[in-house]
This record gives sequence, C-alpha cells and structure tokens, in this order.
Amino acid sequence: MTYRGLEITIHSCGFESFHVGDAPDIRAQIVANRNGIDISGHRARLFRTNDFDEYDRIYVMDSGHYQKLMKLARNGSDKKKVTLIMNACHPGENISVPDPWYDSMPAFENVFSQLDDACEAIASEIESTLNKE
Repeated sequence: MTYRGLEITIHSCGFESFHVGDAPDIRAQIVANRNGIDISGHRARLFRTNDFDEYDRIYVMDSGHYQKLMKLARNGSDKKKVTLIMNACHPGENISVPDPWYDSMPAFENVFSQLDDACEAIASEIESTLNKE
C-alpha cells in the first residue's frame, strides 16, 4: 500500500487460533469505514515465527503480546523489532491499547484514535529516516 508517499506492507495477526479466518469485529469495521478505511477484507491469522524475517518492525497492542513475542524470538535481532505500538507516540511509556471487545462503540472509536495517532507517528519516523539517507 502507499501511505503518505511511502510504499509499505502492513499485516495484522494474533495469538488465539479461534479467530483465524474471521473478519474484523463489525464495530471495528464501522469505525474504520467512518474514517475512510475499508478493513472488511482482512482475515485473522496467527503470528508466525518467520514474520520476524519478513517484517522490519513488529508492533504489539499490549504487554501480554509483547511477552509472547519475546518468548518466540529466536535472537536479539528478532527482539529488537518488537515494541508496543503506543511507544510510537509515547516513547518508553509502554502503554497498552485497551481491548474494546467487551465494550461499546465509543471504546472502538477510542482505540481507532489511539492507533491512528501511533500510525501517524510511525509514518513520520519512517519519513524522517528515509530523508536522512
């Protein structure tokens, strides 16, 4: 995909097999659509160890996911790729993104806003890195 002139590949995955193949929660789809993003074609998949090889950065939503990836990491290089996504806009604070699953639409809107802020910070950081090269 192209975002802010950057050619990037983004994937989302998880750790619970009971959602594999499922579309995103309809509430997440509604909030994303309201913000001009169509996620209806996305399907859940599990994290794979070779994702460490395929991706330069791996962002997680909470400390539990972070710990799971630290256990799956094969070496220091793998570990260096992993961080909590909210560290992109709140460096070093290790803020978790709340799971809105058991909550209402405002919770999904809040999570979208948090992730949008983080993604903007990530894109800015990538642009800055590329401009230095």
